[in-house]
Amino acid sequence: MNLISVFFIGVGLSMDAFAAAICKGLSIRKKFLEKSFVISLFFGVFQALMPFVGYLLGSIFAEKLQRVDHWIAFVLLSIIGINMIRESREKTCKIEEDKLDLKNLLMLAIATSIDALAVGVSFAFLNIKISMTIFVIGLTTFIISFFGVQIGKAFGIALKDKAQVTGGLILIFLGIKILVEHLGLLTI
Repeated sequence: MNLISVFFIGVGLSMDAFAAAICKGLSIRKKFLEKSFVISLFFGVFQALMPFVGYLLGSIFAEKLQRVDHWIAFVLLSIIGINMIRESREKTCKIEEDKLDLKNLLMLAIATSIDALAVGVSFAFLNIKISMTIFVIGLTTFIISFFGVQIGKAFGIALKDKAQVTGGLILIFLGIKILVEHLGLLTI
């Protein structure tokens, strides 16, 4: 898997964090840049950590499932993408008072990165270099989340659903790309 594909996976995975960051941006009144950094750091770290955990878990079974690994990656990415698109229909955004509740932020970071755990499992089947992959995913999520907080403060919830649909479509497309490449129908 090339760096561009990894970047697009990072973009797709970060859309849940982006949507959550928009919601967080709605409530920040004081120390905006500092809080934006903390929120983005939480999302970026967990979005990088979860694929690594998934990779480790998937590595246990990678050899046994090598003949169907591309199907597993396709199914996981498609399910995650479809779920993100389905969740985009929810027009909710819990706005809390202007404080960073670290427990709440930790739970939100874990919740928005669960999909990345499943993607990490598929990485094990694809036999990719995980260190660069998780770095790119974490950095991409950090940057996108940082902008999400800024957008939330400026524009509110209007972009939340579009971000989730875009992320879902990216993940579905990448799942199809992996399947088509491994079936020998496309070489990129």
